[in-house]
Amino acid sequence: MFASLHIAVLGGDDRYVHVMKQLLKQGANITAVGYPAELFNDEKITCTTIANVAFETVDALLLPVAGMDEYGNIKSYNKQETFKLIEKMLHKTPENCTIFTGTANNWLRNLSKQTSREMIVLFERDDIAIANSIPTAEATLQIAMVETSETIHNTNVLIIGYGRVGKTMAHLFHQVGANVSVAARKDNDLAEIATKTYHDIDMKKLPEQLAAQKIIINTVPAEILGANILEKVAKNSLIIDVASKPGGTDFIKAEQLGIHTVHALGLPGKVAPTTAGNIIGNVLTTLLQRNLEGESS
Repeated sequence: MFASLHIAVLGGDDRYVHVMKQLLKQGANITAVGYPAELFNDEKITCTTIANVAFETVDALLLPVAGMDEYGNIKSYNKQETFKLIEKMLHKTPENCTIFTGTANNWLRNLSKQTSREMIVLFERDDIAIANSIPTAEATLQIAMVETSETIHNTNVLIIGYGRVGKTMAHLFHQVGANVSVAARKDNDLAEIATKTYHDIDMKKLPEQLAAQKIIINTVPAEILGANILEKVAKNSLIIDVASKPGGTDFIKAEQLGIHTVHALGLPGKVAPTTAGNIIGNVLTTLLQRNLEGESS
């Protein structure tokens, strides 16, 4: 199906190994940067360095789930090395080359804008985010079981945020018997939370509810559990923050207060790389197919 496509995969993790194998089955030609060749056994993939990528023939670029850092650095598969994708390289690509990335910071967004290359941020899409919420919730439950000395059943668990991840998280912990509370800002979210038999908490009233919580799970990528709020948290509680960097918790203050915290980043890729890779691969296949159909119409 993708025999005419040349896809450059720049960095990534085990999820992208599964993505590439899925694309290879579709006939795509792949140049992989930052990967050891022994991971693959297919003549249609070339493992090389960024300097040897034939950008002039690249139809699509796939950047890691984490995208790149604020200096444009991309981590290799083994995380031991980094390399840069610079404006000059992108300018060499065909004008219809599409950049696919998990997340995008200002550096990457500016790079896309400066080179007039379309960028699709995969983890901003509902089809990936909702599917990914399942391994994220399962992994969080596993962390909670390992990091506490009591059963999750009948334990007070607070979920902060009622987005894609928060909804799945609340459902899973409720299913295993936890006393689930969910904090949200929007009135319609609070109303829905109440219908699910969870305890609904208006975010404005969050501080007064913290002392009763044994496990606190933050899903909001903004500082929610700041220094003043953490003063209200019980010292024997556990905070699991699944929000992307820098998270929603003042981890330094939490440590000073003796509160155990876990900043659980990239959980799907760590605990379920095959499932997470298939989720990304399925969506990427659909998007690439649409691009091909658009070019032929």
